Amino acid sequence: MTNAARRLLAGLLAWCVLSSAAALGPTSPEIAARSYLLLDLTANGQVLAARNPEAPVEPASLTKLMTAYLVFDALRVGTIRLQDVYPVSERAWQMPGSRMFVVPGARVPVEDLLKGMIVQSGNDAAVVLAEGVAGSVERFVALMNEQAKSLGMRSTAFMNPEGLTTPGHTTTVRDLAVLATRLIQDFPQYFPFYAIQKYHYPGTPAANDRNRNLLLFRDPTVDGLKTGYTQAAGYCMIATARRPVAKGNWPQGRRLLSIVVGASSEAARANESQKLLNWGYAAFQPVRLFDANQPVVTPAVWKGKDSQVALGSTTAIVVAVPAGSQSQLATQVLRKDPLVAPIVKGQQIATLQVRSTGRNEEFQLGIPLVALHAVEEAGLLGRAWDGLRLWIR
Repeated sequence: MTNAARRLLAGLLAWCVLSSAAALGPTSPEIAARSYLLLDLTANGQVLAARNPEAPVEPASLTKLMTAYLVFDALRVGTIRLQDVYPVSERAWQMPGSRMFVVPGARVPVEDLLKGMIVQSGNDAAVVLAEGVAGSVERFVALMNEQAKSLGMRSTAFMNPEGLTTPGHTTTVRDLAVLATRLIQDFPQYFPFYAIQKYHYPGTPAANDRNRNLLLFRDPTVDGLKTGYTQAAGYCMIATARRPVAKGNWPQGRRLLSIVVGASSEAARANESQKLLNWGYAAFQPVRLFDANQPVVTPAVWKGKDSQVALGSTTAIVVAVPAGSQSQLATQVLRKDPLVAPIVKGQQIATLQVRSTGRNEEFQLGIPLVALHAVEEAGLLGRAWDGLRLWIR
């Protein structure tokens, strides 16, 4: 399977989990924000807690995650390089709000512009990058919306690359979760930019050098991601942390991602994000059910060259369950029958339903299962024979 196919399938899995109802479980803490969402990225984006995830919200500077996504993608395909330099336009220099304070006519490397946009939340840096990558802000915004559609961000419309309040510039917490998840998954080589605590471009004021993500200075397990603020949006934060797992084989630890939108202050968005993360780590534990590409079931296939097809996932099937309930889990595979060839590799065939059999915490989750290999149609005689068998079945 190609890297593009892996990204597409992983994105589909994350979308399916995010789109399903959150698994029931421990009662989440009170969070002082208009909307929030807590995901377990180790468990394929499983929702642990949510409030108003589909409500329209202003993304403010969380918009810059999409701006960065497009820049990272251009770096990946080789159309730009980190050492390339872009000129600072008058339009960029005149941007209001948070800035990295680059001056008109300066030629700034892409790497520094990324740091200025991520660490200092520079609106000027976002515009310079947009103009440099796409030729104009307007063309870049069109690319942002095309990418949002491709990622499955169904309720998002971008009007600018920096996040200032503009009519029609809107998203949802659910869509922000899709974007943040894919950014971490698709561009791990650039993810460390989001853990930088201080940065300023040489020759610019150092007073604006501190990352607005206060959790980077409070919690050593937090390594991203982005903050935002406008008067209309309130104080917003997407935070992610990776902590070790006490039991079991989890060499990469466990990663959670929280999104808080519409908090009352810079301190409040940090405190509420920390509260969500701490609760998620304490209230749930990860359980690995199946490894990547491990068959979960091998049902019969009719009218195919193969008589069976292996169903599973190209990523490990991990679920986050209420702490202490691991021994109370039960699984069931739900699928249509009969399965008739042809079957395409990666085609979703079934759902693995995971539920708790205990009485203390009700828990249920559905995970898509795909064909791990293709099954071609049998010849005319084979199809006819199986057609007869199905008729008398």
